[in-house]
Amino acid sequence: MAGNTELENLSSKELHDEAVKRAVRHGDVKFLWQLLERIPAAQAETGDQGEAEVDVNNTAALLHDYVHAGEGELAEQLRPFYLEYLAEHS
Repeated sequence: MAGNTELENLSSKELHDEAVKRAVRHGDVKFLWQLLERIPAAQAETGDQGEAEVDVNNTAALLHDYVHAGEGELAEQLRPFYLEYLAEHS
């Protein structure tokens, strides 16, 4: 990994791409979650309060769907996906 001086020379876009790529490669869910938590506040800081509020609501809806994806008709619809995944990784 690049030293601090090299990292400071990267654009914000490049830093984002490298950080997300590393987190995904290493399964660093904690970092990805923390990123999601920080996005609305960062958007508000840029003056985009409306977008920050939308993101909070969308994230909450996505998390709700994720939590309930194993229940009822939704689970039944996702059953082939779960079966395929488990078959490939067992």
